[in-house]
Amino acid sequence: MPRDVDEKKKRKALRKIRKAAMLAEQGLGPPLSDWEKQFLEEVEERIETYGSAFHDPEKGAADEALSSLQHIKLREIDKKARGKAKSGFGAKGGFKRRTAPRVRQIDEDVEDTSPPPTRSSTPQLVRASDMPSNEPAPTERTPRPKSRPNLKVIKGGADRD
Repeated sequence: MPRDVDEKKKRKALRKIRKAAMLAEQGLGPPLSDWEKQFLEEVEERIETYGSAFHDPEKGAADEALSSLQHIKLREIDKKARGKAKSGFGAKGGFKRRTAPRVRQIDEDVEDTSPPPTRSSTPQLVRASDMPSNEPAPTERTPRPKSRPNLKVIKGGADRD
C-alpha cells in the first residue's frame, strides 16, 4: 500500500538515484560494485511502486521517500560515481595524523651502569625452609576477655501506648 509521500521529495530522490547511476556509467570514478548497482535499482523500483523506499517510520520521516541511512548511502554512491574522495576519518580532512608525534624516550638521559641480570638455563629446586619469608613477623596480642555487652533499656521507645 503506498504511503503519502510528498511528490516533490519523491521526484527529487528518483532524480538523485538516476543521476548517480548515469554518472557511474560514464566512468568518472571507480566502477560501482554489484551491491551498489542492485541498491540503486531496488530503491528506484520501491519509490516508483510504493512512493517510498522504506516502511518503518523509525527509520525516517513519514513524508520522505528515502530513509536516513538510504540517503547517506545514496550520497556516498553519488560521490563515488563523480570520482570525489570519500569523506571520513581516513580521508584528507578527517582526523588523520599529519606528522609523527614528538616522543621523548625516558631512558635517553640515564646511563645504565649495572650489568643485566643473568638467568640460569636450568631451573633449580629450593626447599621451602630455605626460602625467604615475605610474611611479616607475628606480633603477640593479649587476648581480651569476652564479656557480655551492657544493654540499656530506653523507656518511651516503640512500646508507647
